[in-house]
Amino acid sequence: MNAQELMDKTPDQLREDLVQLKKEAFNLRFQAASGALENTARMREVRRSVARVNTILNQKAAAAAAEA
Repeated sequence: MNAQELMDKTPDQLREDLVQLKKEAFNLRFQAASGALENTARMREVRRSVARVNTILNQKAAAAAAEA
């Protein structure tokens, strides 16, 4: 998921993506703790995707506030 794809989404869609990513991050942490995690790099990808979605949401909120 790149930044341009996220820019094209609405804030509601971004919040849905954020919920899904946080659920996945939780599951990955659980797998890591139990020793069942095979792809450890996925944790990093998910964490960075969460940050990316939060950044885009904040940018959209700031743009909406500036217009008002």
